[in-house]
Amino acid sequence: MDLQKAFETNRQTWNKKVGIHANSDFYDLPGFKAGKSSLNYYEKNALGDVSGKSLLHLQCHFGMDTLSWTRMGATCVGVDISEEGIKLARALNNELGLNAEFVCCNVLDTSQHISQHFDIVFSSYGTIGWLPDLKPWAKMIAERLKPGGIFYLIEFHPITWMFDYTVHPPQMKYGYHQKEAIYEEYEGTYAEDGQEKMVSKEYGWNHSLSEVVNALIDAGLSLEYLHEYDASPYESYPDLIKNEDGMFELKEKLYPLLFEVKVVKN
Repeated sequence: MDLQKAFETNRQTWNKKVGIHANSDFYDLPGFKAGKSSLNYYEKNALGDVSGKSLLHLQCHFGMDTLSWTRMGATCVGVDISEEGIKLARALNNELGLNAEFVCCNVLDTSQHISQHFDIVFSSYGTIGWLPDLKPWAKMIAERLKPGGIFYLIEFHPITWMFDYTVHPPQMKYGYHQKEAIYEEYEGTYAEDGQEKMVSKEYGWNHSLSEVVNALIDAGLSLEYLHEYDASPYESYPDLIKNEDGMFELKEKLYPLLFEVKVVKN
């Protein structure tokens, strides 16, 4: 298929999403500006104290997580394909008096735009599904890490992407090992502002756990751990219930909702 067409379609969709997301309760931009962190338990627990460390945030949207790490003392660079996202991220950085940097490019081209090496490379929640092949992604991560540096990914579990959520109830439609692109066109976005409606046109790709882990190992990185979790901080799928910790789970816990991977560059 024409990957450039797919990337361009996704870029245009994300450009449209930025303004709607920025005005949504989901992102709570006023709360963030007032000091609220956009980071969740999993990533804060995994990376711990980041003060004094350099951090590269891949597919940063409009930079709230990047800036949250910056507030915690990291020196951060955020990367995203959406120029509208990067424009807003830079504006927030300036408004809040922070020192993060933001680069607009396809994440697979990061090494063409950034030569710096980092203590941490970070990616989270709904990122790898926009990539057709994880091998160049993993190679880029290895290129950008310092020796001893870590890459950490917290992501929605690949089982969750086997379902078509444009119908109710969701139907299992896509293969766990599916290589072909999935194209969806639907009204709305996951973070509505209550005012605007948009048509999302999106190309995505499913990636199994083995594909994720082996791409990183093949790039020369050493696996520290792979964990799977039933509970998600986001009510991303229909019919989830909130547990006593304020996280969302399937009622019967039939399959995990999240996984996390940490690797190190030796």
